[in-house]
Amino acid sequence: MQIWSAEIKELETLNTSIKGTFPELKKELEQLIENKDANIILVYSRRCLEVIITDLCEKELKRPRKTEPLKGIIDKLSHEEKVPSHIIVSMQYLNSLSTFGAHPKDFDSEQIKPVLSNLIIIIKWYLKYKESRKIVTIDAEEKAQYKEPREEVEKEIKKEIQAKHIRLTWSKLLSGVTILAILIIAVIIIYPKIFKRDTLEKLRSSGEKITVAVMPFRNMTNDSTWNVWQNGIQDILITYLSNSPEELKVRQIESINELIQGKGFTNYASITPSVANDISLKLDANILIYGSIKQAGSRIRLDAQLIDSKTEETFKSFEIDGPAREESIFQITDSLKRMINNFIAITKIGKELSPEFQPLASTNSSKAYRYLIYGENAFFKRDFPTAEKMYSQAIAIDSNFTIAIIKLAFTYRNLNLYDQAKKWCLMAYNKRDQIPIHQKIYVNYSYAVLFETPYEEIKYIKQSLEFDDQMPVDHYRLGESYFSLNQYDKAISEYEKALEIYKKWGSKPLWANNYTSLGATYHKTGQYKKEKKLYLKAEQDFPDDRVLTYRQAILLLNEGKTEDANEHIEKYKLIRKENSASEADITTSLALIYEEVGILNKAEEFWRQALTLEPENPAGMNGLAWFLINNDINIDEGLELIERALELSPDDSYYLDTKGWGLYKLGRYKEALELLEKSWELRPIYIHEIYLHIEEVKKALANQSK
Repeated sequence: MQIWSAEIKELETLNTSIKGTFPELKKELEQLIENKDANIILVYSRRCLEVIITDLCEKELKRPRKTEPLKGIIDKLSHEEKVPSHIIVSMQYLNSLSTFGAHPKDFDSEQIKPVLSNLIIIIKWYLKYKESRKIVTIDAEEKAQYKEPREEVEKEIKKEIQAKHIRLTWSKLLSGVTILAILIIAVIIIYPKIFKRDTLEKLRSSGEKITVAVMPFRNMTNDSTWNVWQNGIQDILITYLSNSPEELKVRQIESINELIQGKGFTNYASITPSVANDISLKLDANILIYGSIKQAGSRIRLDAQLIDSKTEETFKSFEIDGPAREESIFQITDSLKRMINNFIAITKIGKELSPEFQPLASTNSSKAYRYLIYGENAFFKRDFPTAEKMYSQAIAIDSNFTIAIIKLAFTYRNLNLYDQAKKWCLMAYNKRDQIPIHQKIYVNYSYAVLFETPYEEIKYIKQSLEFDDQMPVDHYRLGESYFSLNQYDKAISEYEKALEIYKKWGSKPLWANNYTSLGATYHKTGQYKKEKKLYLKAEQDFPDDRVLTYRQAILLLNEGKTEDANEHIEKYKLIRKENSASEADITTSLALIYEEVGILNKAEEFWRQALTLEPENPAGMNGLAWFLINNDINIDEGLELIERALELSPDDSYYLDTKGWGLYKLGRYKEALELLEKSWELRPIYIHEIYLHIEEVKKALANQSK
């Protein structure tokens, strides 16, 4: 059975549902369903996408497609906000991968499954899109001509009675209704560039509260039954936003409607956006909420626009629909009010999250989002215990907050708590088929870090870069993966790309590691002038960073500038003490500084001092043992030390590697290989050094047997 058989069955169901409706799409779908060849499936997946994109080009961009590539049209649909961002992501992924069928290249057959999954997502959306175009809309000018069959006095009396009924029954009904529309804030957060948030952010930067005026919702149906809800929806939104914690000033219904009546409007449908803006400005409101009620068959739809009162620019639109029954209106309005309030909340705090992680952050809780940001701030200051608390709080609020779960996993990894890291990573990994494709790639990358090899890491990072090659965090991660494989030239290229993007953005990197990782790689490749110049820039952005100070000390010692190096070492020790590091940990770091420079007598002095400070610490025994063995100083003493460490921690992968390497140095290859292979089996994550040791010992055994 093909691994994508479930997706084919779902496509068969969709194909049946569109019978006689979309002949061109149906024709391509049938060809896809009937084929078992992977290349052909990719070809017809692309053709299905072409049918949809061609139609969208005509309907939304108002022009024929002609010979324009799909990617160009998808980009325009995204730029002009004609298609939801999560659908754009699926289109981009499908278009990118399906080219392997049109121009046969090597690909993994398992990639067919996500292609078909994204095609299903696109088709389902497209069918809803086509249905939505049937919604009956009446132009405001035409509606202005419409006259009620009753006397105006009777209408106003009925409106007043029904409005009072709304206020009396709302609190009772609200507790018993089921919310029809699930709020998906990912649509707001994924690719935030598609939303015109500048208006809201400029208003906030003034330090004043945002002032909102909510207009009556215009009844654009042919049914006067909905007239009462023109003020009813307005009243619900005003009440809800007035009690929002987002520090809003909300103009009350009496002042708004008094101005409307003063202008002689008795029919709300005739209130144009320009008139509404004028009323909003008279009330000193900078944000206008302008909405309408529409109907198509048995469905009712509410739409609302957030408009800048001064410029009349719409910077966010909302739509939600449900059954065209009065008892459902509370449910629909309840969802709408939360969508508007959460947009304002997310916009307010979202700018505090790095643009590198905004595409991955989706939640329906502004509180969870806030804790994510707290966690990020702590993580990039290397305050991992605080980061752990903040991410955990975000997850406690929203258990499906994928990026918070993965961030928590990485935090545990940095705390060397690998079992916890893997537990949380698996929690996200097991839900990977339920999240948007870009988030899924991030989850797959995280899984590769903890369970696979750098080669899989590289594969997933490159997939992410296909979505957006201007994400510095991806280039940094790619550099880290190459560095772990000792592919230093490739690592340098990616580290440099990350810094170039930050420079183009006019912002500093998230943390000093962007500089220090590149600097360490320059050092390994002997590019000391570049390293020195890099640290001068890094010092401007992160003047008291401990890792930067550590790397500067190494460079200065390498240049023979002992006095300057000692100043940096003293500064490094002070920073570590201020962060509550133990004396033994600080001394170990000094040993590593001198060892990297090759001042082995000084390094040995600090290794022995560290062990003296904590004589029963197996990590200290292993550190000195490795130093003595790897540098061929005293292999026998090193093996004695590591035996003591293994008595305390017999299954520690690193300690087993040290002993295996020591036995190799003594020419005891079979014993060495046995220990190194055991070390490999017990490793917490992929460790390239152990892999290289095993290969070295195998080579020695092969040469011995010749």
